[in-house]
Amino acid sequence: MNREPPGPPGRPGVPDLPGPLAAQVASWLRGDPDPDDRAELARLVAAGDVETVAGCFAGPLAFGTAGLRGPLRPGPAGMNTAVVRRTTAGLAQWLRGRAGGADPTVVIGYDARRRSDRFALDAARVLAGAGARALLLPAPTPTPVVAFAVRHLAADAGIVITASHNPAADNGYKVYLAGFGGGTRSGESAGGGPAGRGTGAGDPGHGAQLVTPADAEIEHTIAAVGPAVDVPLADHWHRLDDSIVAAYVEGAVTAVGEVGAGPAGAAAGPADAAGAAGTARGAGAARNAGAPDVVGGPPPLCVAYTPLHGVGADVVDAVFRRAGLAAPVAVADQREPDPAFPTVPFPNPEEPGALDAVLALGERLGADLVLANDPDADRCAAAVGRRVLTGDEVGLLLAEQVLRERPGPVATTIVSSSALRELARRYGVPCVETLTGFKWIMRADPRLAFGYEEALGYAVAPDLVRDKDGITAALALAHAALRAKRAGRTLLDVLDDLCRQVGVFATGQVAARFTDLAAIDAVMGALRASPPSHLGGRAVSAVRDLLDGPIEPAGPTGPAGGSGSAGGVGAAGPDGESLPAADVLIFHLAGAARVVARPSGTEPKLKLYLQTVVGPADIAAIGLPAARRRAESELAALRDDLRALLRL
Repeated sequence: MNREPPGPPGRPGVPDLPGPLAAQVASWLRGDPDPDDRAELARLVAAGDVETVAGCFAGPLAFGTAGLRGPLRPGPAGMNTAVVRRTTAGLAQWLRGRAGGADPTVVIGYDARRRSDRFALDAARVLAGAGARALLLPAPTPTPVVAFAVRHLAADAGIVITASHNPAADNGYKVYLAGFGGGTRSGESAGGGPAGRGTGAGDPGHGAQLVTPADAEIEHTIAAVGPAVDVPLADHWHRLDDSIVAAYVEGAVTAVGEVGAGPAGAAAGPADAAGAAGTARGAGAARNAGAPDVVGGPPPLCVAYTPLHGVGADVVDAVFRRAGLAAPVAVADQREPDPAFPTVPFPNPEEPGALDAVLALGERLGADLVLANDPDADRCAAAVGRRVLTGDEVGLLLAEQVLRERPGPVATTIVSSSALRELARRYGVPCVETLTGFKWIMRADPRLAFGYEEALGYAVAPDLVRDKDGITAALALAHAALRAKRAGRTLLDVLDDLCRQVGVFATGQVAARFTDLAAIDAVMGALRASPPSHLGGRAVSAVRDLLDGPIEPAGPTGPAGGSGSAGGVGAAGPDGESLPAADVLIFHLAGAARVVARPSGTEPKLKLYLQTVVGPADIAAIGLPAARRRAESELAALRDDLRALLRL
């Protein structure tokens, strides 16, 4: 193995690297096991691209909202072979420590991004070299299937190589754990299968994303790992087969059927698990032909769909067919995985223009429902006709569907709409509001029936997947649309009914993208030092700074009445626990409006989340269309003030 660094970085006409940076580069080149990454770094040095080289060494990637994410580039500030190997070595050591020296079991999955398969194989080889049992999924797989596999196989942890909806230049490393910290350990799994010890019975964090303090502990362990070139590797890892996908398909259909449209869920034929797996892997044009789900009759529901060049299409098709529905009709040039994302520069369903192709397809088909997954299929966007539903609107629709059939605790985040709290009050169930991210939502209550966040993440089957799942969300929406269609209605009519009950909660975002992360800290600091007294023509009645420390739970909120009362922002966790400290500012405004400011945990963005409310009493007085116009007008005024404040 070539471990020699290139010659001295400086040469006539090319700027020398600053001394400390030159030393970092030389050290990294000696320890980088990947010849392509070494060559790329040497090329940047030889070209005198000091700025780019400095960016590669701007600091190690840190665990954010969803693990590691960063651009594919050499150095500690990029996603590359050395970073993946050192991260996995640190994780393996941490898991072994939590297991009292026993060999942990880890499931590894990956998406179809550039180098994802190589990084997944690297992770498997490092785990095997550390004595762990590494279970590698057989092909690019949706993230929810990997999260499912952690629980299904009673593994100690799961790794997913994915950057979800980030741009094509990025990749990432997501970690699931068998419970908080190392998880509940209760012996080997029954049946002698390839399982770990973390069954996690009664533990809401079993199979969820890692949280504090595990993230900091793992980062500390990673920092102590030596050069990546010295990390031991082995090839006695185990490749899983398609039965994991088949088990997920069966579990998804069963779980969603419990809150679905009854007859539609029962219309499935006697396809067995092997048949479901074959459907999931056997992509073909016939799948998009709108085949009837009842022999001799037309399909009762027409769904237009896009996976945005990601890995969701095959499993979505399998789940729909197993549930007795026609497979969605997919956008042809977005159906197959493509790491370049050629038709969408930002493959995020929330980004302007990302849904243009599937909306046009839905219009041509006269589709009852339009659906989109992000590239790793853990998020789901929805539209009816050309009307794109917000994440909060989809969350309200799904919550009502779940609570109608399976009432229980629900959870959302402090940046999502307060409408869920009001709906929960009407159903007489607890509603917990958490910090942003499904790692917190899933830990809200061990009996959790439903959870969502406004960024298109939904858990309609939290006992199946302890994370957001865009596939089960898509199926649940299809069931709801079918039920509405049979009644001569659409999901928009259902949403109108809900708004009349709980109020109109208009929500939106202002997002500022930065190239320098320090600029985000500076803006948050300025907002803390000199908060605005008015926003959108409303007085700022209170400012809550979660960075100051734990915030005590807010009291129960009443129903949304007139414009002056609505479900407020509660910081309560399960059993009244307080929220941990976080870099979040909450501005409460007159009339139950609200602005929440926070840095993104996955992208170099500052995000501000806006809400205005018109309650049921005012809706009854002025009508739903006028109430919506008023809420949107007030939201626009808020947005304008915030853009001016941030000089956007």
